[in-house]
Amino acid sequence: MSREPLRQVVNDTACFVCGPDNPIGLKARFEVDKNARTSYARLTLTDHFQGWQDVVHGGILATLLDEACAYACMAVVKSCVTAEIKVRYRKPVPVGRVIEIFGHLVDDRRKIWTAQAQIKIDGTLHAEAESKMFILEQS
Repeated sequence: MSREPLRQVVNDTACFVCGPDNPIGLKARFEVDKNARTSYARLTLTDHFQGWQDVVHGGILATLLDEACAYACMAVVKSCVTAEIKVRYRKPVPVGRVIEIFGHLVDDRRKIWTAQAQIKIDGTLHAEAESKMFILEQS
């Protein structure tokens, strides 16, 4: 099987994180600020997304942080994909609590950009990430 390099990505509204048409997805709605180069979402995760009892699975949190980084980049470009992500968990995230996810673009000097994201509950940091995002298509 020959592998062609990824040249474009298509938003088909089925993304696990933000896709409105994914019946088992998170349905997060990220807002972006083009001038500040940031992203933001607010949501409540149910026990469908737990790992240990009453605690959101770390993989779900990493996925949300990844999406926040991507949306921060997409505040200024059309499409990107994650090249690398480093996640740090600070505190467990209980299911059923409102969480806020913040992302911001840190460095856009090359074809691989750096973005950071945080998950907070009531202003307290619970998880954070730094990612390298490969820019596919400029706006």
